[in-house]
Amino acid sequence: MTDTSIPRADQSLDDEPTAAAPVDGEPEETDAEAVPSKGDGDLFRQSEIAADYIEGLLDILDYDGDIDELVSGGRPVVEVVGGRLQNLVGQRGATLEALQELARLAVFRQTGSPSRLLLDVGGYRASRRKELAAVARNAVEKVKEHGESVRLEAMSAFERKCVHDVVNAIDGVESESEGVEPNRRIVVRPAG
Repeated sequence: MTDTSIPRADQSLDDEPTAAAPVDGEPEETDAEAVPSKGDGDLFRQSEIAADYIEGLLDILDYDGDIDELVSGGRPVVEVVGGRLQNLVGQRGATLEALQELARLAVFRQTGSPSRLLLDVGGYRASRRKELAAVARNAVEKVKEHGESVRLEAMSAFERKCVHDVVNAIDGVESESEGVEPNRRIVVRPAG
């Protein structure tokens, strides 16, 4: 089995992964493309609640950022854009994941329903998808070349979803998550 590391967050890559169905019961993460559908009113309300919460945090921290609320792929989305927001992302998105959970709790507190809210800061998730697509393609190449499984380093649910999407779109290989959070990781292996 081969270990593969994830590239640094500041590396840029050109290719975008293709979307596929969620894997391992992980929530589907999508790019922010507004797609109206029935029930979007409730989802948009969730994004408004989360945006208000995030705006309050930005005020407390004295950070400037523009906040967009929308519904994308059947889930509420809040995007924060502006300069000097890297501290809200943190190392490998750890702070962003924590802020997303806090925003989801704010939505739950007001609505009484759990939310699949997706929070993005400074376009981090889109650039991270590109990086993870490269990691996935690299792992697939190694599997096809050597015929052995490749075990990736531990990743968040968002990161695993991105990798599964890319691997599942390629014939001859399959991926599976193993382990327990926070050490849950993907193994890419020959199909069959």
